[in-house]
Amino acid sequence: MLAAHVLQPGESQRPWLVWLHGLLGNNNEWRVIASRCPQWPSLAIDLPGHGDSVGQSCRDFADVSQQISATLQQHNIERYCLVGYSLGGRIAMYHACHGDSRGQQGLLIEGGNPGLNDEGLRAQRRVHDAHWAQRFRIEPISQVLSDWYQQPVFAGLDVIHRQALIEARANNQGPAVADMLEATSLGCQPWLVPQLQQLTMPIKVVCGADDAKFQGLAREAGLPLATVPQAGHNAHLANPVAFAAVLDEFLDNLDNKGSEHALSE
Repeated sequence: MLAAHVLQPGESQRPWLVWLHGLLGNNNEWRVIASRCPQWPSLAIDLPGHGDSVGQSCRDFADVSQQISATLQQHNIERYCLVGYSLGGRIAMYHACHGDSRGQQGLLIEGGNPGLNDEGLRAQRRVHDAHWAQRFRIEPISQVLSDWYQQPVFAGLDVIHRQALIEARANNQGPAVADMLEATSLGCQPWLVPQLQQLTMPIKVVCGADDAKFQGLAREAGLPLATVPQAGHNAHLANPVAFAAVLDEFLDNLDNKGSEHALSE
């Protein structure tokens, strides 16, 4: 069972928004965005090794997906939409494709990679992530984070945002982060594109307008894409107002589908 926090009580007839943070984040990651969706009940989950789930571990994607299902059951959540950023987006995609997704009404992914369709590339990624994991285990976490946020994917961060992230995430426990990084490495993730293309639930990929890599991944996968202006990989942090507008449009569509379903019953 994972720690989870109710961010908004919302309206009982709507599906829950279930928020999954990225690596090094926690339930606070989504509070600003959730506050802009007050009519939707919201639950933010702390993933294994993070936040109030710091003592919880996971073996692989199947394990964390099962833990999410157990957490939803604990909170009596039967209908929900997963919203995930980066690692949380990859876990959300896996859950929708291979997990117990009964009751899942929608899937919104921000900056999530659908996987690598080549075993050689997956092997390279496992080595890459094992290197970072070793650093998280043995070096002071603030030192590792300083280098972590210099990676190309975070090039869109300005100095203020980068420093704020380093300070906020220095509270993480390095060994716990390392374990999660290896268990959910992109090199251990299945290639999810064929399954994602077959999903019947509403799905949207959201990327910052400056995040060319992840826009390209979404287009190559043939997934519905929306972009957030003046934002890079972490669009909901860089431009929360514009991100919330994209989310609101997605939820309106979800709401309309739910109304149509209720009328047909």
